[in-house]
Amino acid sequence: MKLQLLLFSRLRNIFAAFSTLLARRWKNKFYLYLAVLFTLLSLADTAFLHVTANMRQAAFDSMMRYRIMVSKPDPDIVIVDINEASLAAMANDYGRWPWPRQVLGEFLEQLEKQQPKAVVFDILFSDADVYNPDSDAYFNAAIAATNNTFFPILRLDPDSDKLSQIKPAMIPGVQALSDEAEQDATVAVVLPPFAAAINGGRLGTHNIYPDADGVVRNYQTYSDEYGWKLPSLPARLAGAEGWPEADAQQVLLNWRGPPFSYHYVSFSDVYADFGSKIKKRPANEFANKIVIIGSTAPSLFDSKPTPLSKIHPGVEIMATAMDNMKHGDYLRFPEARVPFLLLTLAVVWLTAIAFYRNAGRAKIDLLFGFSQFILIGISYASINFTDTYINLTGPLTVGLLYFTIARIYSSATSKALEQNMVRISLERSGELQATLLLIRLDVNKNIVPDTILEKIRYALEKCGREIKSVDVLKGYQKGLWDLFEKTFAVSWVVNAEDSEGAVRVSRDVETVLETLQVQLRKHLAQPDNAADWFVHHGVVAGGNAARASWREMFASALLHWEEQKGKNV
Repeated sequence: MKLQLLLFSRLRNIFAAFSTLLARRWKNKFYLYLAVLFTLLSLADTAFLHVTANMRQAAFDSMMRYRIMVSKPDPDIVIVDINEASLAAMANDYGRWPWPRQVLGEFLEQLEKQQPKAVVFDILFSDADVYNPDSDAYFNAAIAATNNTFFPILRLDPDSDKLSQIKPAMIPGVQALSDEAEQDATVAVVLPPFAAAINGGRLGTHNIYPDADGVVRNYQTYSDEYGWKLPSLPARLAGAEGWPEADAQQVLLNWRGPPFSYHYVSFSDVYADFGSKIKKRPANEFANKIVIIGSTAPSLFDSKPTPLSKIHPGVEIMATAMDNMKHGDYLRFPEARVPFLLLTLAVVWLTAIAFYRNAGRAKIDLLFGFSQFILIGISYASINFTDTYINLTGPLTVGLLYFTIARIYSSATSKALEQNMVRISLERSGELQATLLLIRLDVNKNIVPDTILEKIRYALEKCGREIKSVDVLKGYQKGLWDLFEKTFAVSWVVNAEDSEGAVRVSRDVETVLETLQVQLRKHLAQPDNAADWFVHHGVVAGGNAARASWREMFASALLHWEEQKGKNV
């Protein structure tokens, strides 16, 4: 235990010596140097690092999970779910998945009788069923009888494009983005093996692209394939329904809630009711609805992590994209790199100036904390009350990092940098002229909290032109120190032979007393006669004898003050 205490004591002394060295070398200019460093890093980040831009992901996820204003899922979007219950219920008649496509054809025929607005298959049909061509033919005929069915395209790895024989212009619904579109380029995609689906032209990609951390936040509205616009399935539906076209190649999804927020029905339940003579389900259940046929069965592996869940059904991600496009309320995310850079620099430099000018720890903490609260509030309000997500994570993070380093430096060097007359006396030699102004507040007339004491102390320290130290005795100590409740001790020191300095100190004393009256009127309910004071001049020793000399100075001031009070009685 003794060894640990000894080690701790040595480390503390080393830290104190290092802090004193930093304080003597850099003083308050450290905050400006640090601000210059942060400015250079911020410029580099805006130009090419983009570290703060990537920080938006975690902030977006948290705000999305805990926002208070959440748009409700569109009631006209219905998901027909091939869930585990459906797979189990239909296994005896149709075996394991995939079922014969005639099942889907029969389902589509019955569904169309209710006149849905659109039927969107979120099921990839990659190859023809060579063992059951009649089943495929049945499904193809069912598709041909519709004009509102949509089918997915799977976009494969672009590295496989050279192996493909499919040109973008061969895919129905694909348009050239410009005259420079490559006519001979090929694209690796999986098209549905049904002529009716191809001829219908209602095709779009259903690829879901997570961010670098594996979480899905955005949805690609279209992909640029060698100058050709290959639409996503939600964008293809939007075009057919006349919804406003998305103004970006990918949109930030405005989630409607956790998984299963949309209206789900089980495929097997609906299919069984379609084939039953006695109907238990409403005859117009899907009338004028957008029906998405997909799967949430874990065994079919169609799920992705999202800000709201680690396992979010892919079919519901698509439903969210369609919902956003229908209502045009997907989230816009302005890059605004220059405005965000300027805001970052404003936070850093305002904080730096506050530390440099020694605005006071309480005031700096309050103002910085308030600014951070405002920035967080703006971001949180934007995601709750608007369709534009204002990401202020960068300015927040950079500002907090600067403040943390500056606060550590301030705490470590505060003793060495403070305007302390005892420390100044220790650094000098010979005799010094000292002036001590004691100010005691009348606590019987006014309640003076610590915050007001600090404001008054700061005002007294900053007034006038002479270097001085202003300390507060709050009276929280026990015993004799309790006698000094709410007492300010203002001290000055000049060289013994500096007669002009002594005159300047006298003027500074008058300035302090004038400032005191202003502060009392500003902060106290009864400022008249709310304080009494005493000015004492003396001589203190410099160097090693300074501490003892100042104790004598303080004791002498108290004695003379009491003597003066006795004469005035």
